[in-house]
Amino acid sequence: MERIGIIGAGRAGSAVGAALASAGHPVTGVSARSRASLDRAALLLPHVPVLAPDEVTSRADVVVLAVPDDRIGTVAAALPLTPDQYVVHLSGAHGLAVLGATPATPVALHPPMTFPGGPVDLSGVTFTATAPAAATDFVERLVKGLGAGIQWVAEEQRARYHAGLVHGANHLTTLVSQAYDVLLEAGVTDPVAALRPLLSATLDNTLRSGHDALTGPIARGDVDTVAAHLAALRGRTASTYAELARATVERVTQDQRIDAATAERFAQLLDGQQDRLEQDQRQQVLERDRTGEAPR
Repeated sequence: MERIGIIGAGRAGSAVGAALASAGHPVTGVSARSRASLDRAALLLPHVPVLAPDEVTSRADVVVLAVPDDRIGTVAAALPLTPDQYVVHLSGAHGLAVLGATPATPVALHPPMTFPGGPVDLSGVTFTATAPAAATDFVERLVKGLGAGIQWVAEEQRARYHAGLVHGANHLTTLVSQAYDVLLEAGVTDPVAALRPLLSATLDNTLRSGHDALTGPIARGDVDTVAAHLAALRGRTASTYAELARATVERVTQDQRIDAATAERFAQLLDGQQDRLEQDQRQQVLERDRTGEAPR
């Protein structure tokens, strides 16, 4: 098996390195600078020497760049890579171009998974790869050795691919956090108990059935219910609700779950909500200009 070197013992790098080591790859070195990175390396890669990046590179057949996105190109350019090596970055947003004119064979290999700082089971993950044809067999063998799946994304589609993941995952956290806060404001003492079974079932059904899994007032055409929600909500949460409601109305109109007249009633309601939000924002600006302070 190829010798693996890890540049950067962040949450992703240390977890991926540990998974590769468990799959039988010799991990011959890891670089780490901060105390947190050194601690993670000691925890997840206890038998791997912590070395300078140049030395990690010289000992490896595969150099994994587990560094922040904006440092990938700089780090890759500074390493003593050779044509006999693979250089693999873990960014979802970038393809091969970020690696520049590296002499090594470039690979973009993204595990769409969260890394909390400890060991992570990658066997159920489907990695997304971009690589030249010469690296296809290597990438598939590396990923399948982890018990994971793989799919391929073209270089020019990496940003769109990553946007889909971020919109689905990161914005889901924002959405659920807003819902949690609204339930607290409504006097619900344990929002998690209310949300967990509903959200778990909704996520599972949506991943299985797509938009057909949608339930709720918009799918039923309950305009008055949505109006009551908008009246009860405020600030950023009201804006988020309204924008997602608008997108939901578009979808249920396209698949004819509501008729044109109901869609128009929703549109008028949401347009009015947008006007109110814009008016509130203008009032806040006027108040700030008048007093020099943000309104309390």
